[in-house]
This record gives sequence, C-alpha cells and structure tokens, in this order.
Amino acid sequence: MGFEEACVLQQQLAGQRKQGLVADHLLFVEHPHVITMGRNGRMENLLASAELLERAGIGFHHTDRGGDVTYHGPGQVVAYPIFDLREWKRDVVAYVRGLEQAVLDALADFRITAGRLEGCTGVWAEGKKICAIGVHMSRWVSSHGLALNVDTDLDYFRYIVPCGLTRPVTSMRELGSLATCEEVKARLAEHFAGVFDLDMPAVLETFA
Repeated sequence: MGFEEACVLQQQLAGQRKQGLVADHLLFVEHPHVITMGRNGRMENLLASAELLERAGIGFHHTDRGGDVTYHGPGQVVAYPIFDLREWKRDVVAYVRGLEQAVLDALADFRITAGRLEGCTGVWAEGKKICAIGVHMSRWVSSHGLALNVDTDLDYFRYIVPCGLTRPVTSMRELGSLATCEEVKARLAEHFAGVFDLDMPAVLETFA
C-alpha cells in the first residue's frame, strides 16, 4: 500500500475510533520505496536530492508522526496501531515502550536477541537499529507506529541518516533469520495482543 493511501486510511480509522464507532485496529502494510520525514525531522538528514530520489524510484513525504527521517520499502513490516489508550494507559512513553516490547518478544520467537538503547527510541540488535518507531497521538488515539526490517534492502538507507542517528541499521535476514513477512506479522499480532491486553482473533486467524 502506498504511504499516502495508508495515511488516509489511518486518519479515517482514528476519527472513527475517537467517536467510538470502531474497535481498535492493528494495520500491517508493506510500502513501496519511500522516505518519510517526521515532525521533528531535519532536512540535513535527507542525503539525496529530489532528482536523485526520483531517479531511484523513491517517494518522499512529510508526516505528522514523531521522530526524524526514515525509510520504508519492500521486505519491511510496518505496523500502524489505531489504539484508544484511554482503554489501556494514558501514557505515551509507556505506549512506545509497549511497541518496543512487542517487537522484542516477536524477535525472540525467531531467536534474535535484541534490546533497547538508552536515550534512543526503537529496537536494536548487535548495536544496529532493526526497528524504527514514530507515533502520533490525538485525543489518546494512536496512529503511525513502527517499521521492522525483515528482509529489507538495507542499501536504501544510504539516502538518509536514519532517525537522525549516525548508527547502522540491520534486518532479520542480515542476522540470519529466514522468517517471512507473513510469519513476522503473525508473531507481532500475538505479542501486540499480549502487551496491550487486546483480543485480536481475526488478525491471528488471518496469519495462521
């Protein structure tokens, strides 16, 4: 799904969630090659001109999530939780830690040891970033979320300073895992349900 299309879908669901018209949603997508700039982003962390990005087939979008610049593309599982935190914890920091925990638990299922890095948001393995996190919150309803590198072509990260940090990135495949994106989505869904006390049988059945 294209990034703009996914943003429109999130906005629609978030608006409905605020009104109590729909339940919580957990959206999984893979995007075509795109670089996104968060509301705290700095353009100097984008290392390529508009012309170069166009030639490389990479889109570019500003977005209202937190964080700096990041890349999305094939082989990367992007999760967009549309959650009403009034029914969990009204605590944005706890929410971000919960996102990290769901990823940590899923990676452990694939025998990848990962952790947090003090002062940095996201999930890290062997000193490299494997999952980026950037969220938006409106009236305690979340949107945007996380991007986990499963079998991502890491060469595309050369166009940016990922999340504004001069640290390397990695993927599950680079770390030796042969897991597919579908398998990773299934494990993430299960651990989201555990961390956020959610019942998501339809999601689990989808990836069974």
